[in-house]
Amino acid sequence: MNIKYDLIVIGGGALGAFHAYHALEAGLKVAIIEKDKQPISATVRNFGQVVPSGMDTKWQNYGRESLKIYDDIQSRFDITVRKNGSVYLASNQEEVQLIEELSTINKHNAYESHLLTKEQCLEKYPGLKSDYVLGGLFFPDEVTVEPRVMINRLLEFLIKEKGLNYFGNTKVINCDAVSGETIVTTANGVVYKTSKVILCCGSEFKTLYPELFAKSDIEVTKLQMLQTKPQLSYELKGSILTGLSIRRYEAFYECSSFSEIKAKEEPNSFEKKWGIHILFKQATDGSVIIGDSHEYADAANMDDLGFDLRMDVDDFMIAEAKKIFNLPTFEIQNRWYGMYSQCKENDIFQHTVDNNIHIITGIGGKGMTGSAGFSKENIKNIFNLK
Repeated sequence: MNIKYDLIVIGGGALGAFHAYHALEAGLKVAIIEKDKQPISATVRNFGQVVPSGMDTKWQNYGRESLKIYDDIQSRFDITVRKNGSVYLASNQEEVQLIEELSTINKHNAYESHLLTKEQCLEKYPGLKSDYVLGGLFFPDEVTVEPRVMINRLLEFLIKEKGLNYFGNTKVINCDAVSGETIVTTANGVVYKTSKVILCCGSEFKTLYPELFAKSDIEVTKLQMLQTKPQLSYELKGSILTGLSIRRYEAFYECSSFSEIKAKEEPNSFEKKWGIHILFKQATDGSVIIGDSHEYADAANMDDLGFDLRMDVDDFMIAEAKKIFNLPTFEIQNRWYGMYSQCKENDIFQHTVDNNIHIITGIGGKGMTGSAGFSKENIKNIFNLK
């Protein structure tokens, strides 16, 4: 190819697309190479909740920057962003204590949140059961997106409005630094030249650098989710996170009583074994998405996770969901699982090959929330921008 790029991003999911976005914003010539026609992995197999509130301080800052970026793009191009807030619903006094402590932390971090009484929760969220909730913590600035639509709209925006070159159904088979530039070769024999490469796809990482991949601390997580049939004449606003989420999300690790409360939990419970916490989010068609679970394997052994859905996990999640909300229908129309990679010891995997090939993957469950903000800082660092 006669075109030389400033940056080629391998992988068109949220992490790759937002790296491309910030590079394009900086005036760079950018291409994305995506192995599938369009992204079909972790980016489209999640809730679409953008919840900086659930992250530790470092990633909450990236998430808050992401909120600004989502808002800015949405003002120019519809990528399905809905600013409808997030709430954490406490079901007992320990969880009330944790949301009160997190509220104090938020005040120190200047991140807006509001404690809700039991009565305010019941008024704000129709169908919420009185015998479940004791209080809530609401984050008004947080947003939801439709993940299966958002990423394609984002890529469309980058192509039409920002000049992105997008190559779908294109498998990269080689990536080498040669005489001061980087050569990217695809399975169909096309060669691309670029100054820098950012590799954001875990499977492409495994293909291109198998030895480095095998030595990494990457593990794969399998999550199960369900979707009800549309709830007629019923509206559930925003992201709904419940007591098990309070006991799981990293933001609460910073609460002074968290360790003591966690130590009291039953270690052999079903929800512990399968990493279950109960979330709700209503999609634009009126259906409600319910989840999720977490099952782990080293990346090298990810096939051990299998491709079946565990019906006992689904049944447990539905039973727990019915304890929290009285939805018009719990009839399930879709069931699926998502797979995402994360690091055991680090918050994200970063490694540079030959100075100009940057492997950035393993963002885990932070992708939809943190990618936009993290990528902004990372592009500045990689290209030495002010």
